[in-house]
Amino acid sequence: MSKSWFIIANPISGNRNFSKQWKEIQQLLNNKKIDFSFAFTKFSKHEIELVDTAIQQGFRNIISIGGDGTLHNVVNGIMMQRYAKTSDITIAVIPQGTGNDWIKSYNIPNNVEKAIEIISKKNIILQDIGVLEHENKTTFFNNVAGLGYDGYIVNKLKTLKRFGSLAYILSGIAGLFFYKKTVFKIIFNDKVLETNCLMTVFGICKFSGGGMQFTKNVNSTDGLLDITIAKNLTIFDLIFNLRKLYSGKIVDHKKIETYKTKEIRVVPQTEKPFIQADGELIGTGEVQVKIIEKAINFVIN
Repeated sequence: MSKSWFIIANPISGNRNFSKQWKEIQQLLNNKKIDFSFAFTKFSKHEIELVDTAIQQGFRNIISIGGDGTLHNVVNGIMMQRYAKTSDITIAVIPQGTGNDWIKSYNIPNNVEKAIEIISKKNIILQDIGVLEHENKTTFFNNVAGLGYDGYIVNKLKTLKRFGSLAYILSGIAGLFFYKKTVFKIIFNDKVLETNCLMTVFGICKFSGGGMQFTKNVNSTDGLLDITIAKNLTIFDLIFNLRKLYSGKIVDHKKIETYKTKEIRVVPQTEKPFIQADGELIGTGEVQVKIIEKAINFVIN
């Protein structure tokens, strides 16, 4: 079993000058005497294949260099491999993405040198991981997933990535004007809710959409999904409460309900809204969501 780190780096993440950053990263890792091997992603979801190979070779410590999408794919690779218990594997992050939402929950700075300092200390948390069953597929998530308005925003982001962090705001504005609410049938904790719904969000950590907070009292190790059901919110509700989207106080709005549960099913009744996981578009329509308690170790601040 190797105590060395295996680095998986996405060289096109965050529209940055990666070759320059990579030289700096290697130097800083060497300065901290952190032993590592590495591989760069070459195509979409290549992380999954690279993780599988690294774990098969005996690596149990993985550094994700990229954004939330890179981390999402690394997590999926770990959850899908069959060579080691997922709870024996540790992930660290050197952020290079656009949104970098997962790191915000753990106060990991969006700074290469500080992120490597945190890795050298290896303070870890054994975090829960979510599971989405949709369209006969399984997708894992480590941060926030949802369907409806937030899925629409993620779909819109694909064409706006070149605007960097501003892309999230532009996507959100587009959603305000063009996303059509649909009726969701939501089943959890022996409840059945049927309501006109802007979105339903499943949270493990706090932040999504470039810093927005749709979840309440999040605990990433309690074995529970934090559910937010945003009902018939209008464009004006969102505009007048824009600051509350980023402060987390939006969950106190009278048209929003929050719950905790281990399992939930959402069945859209009229449309097939987009489903997103960790800011990645993964499908449309009905979804079943569960949680795996204390699944993967993460290095945190």
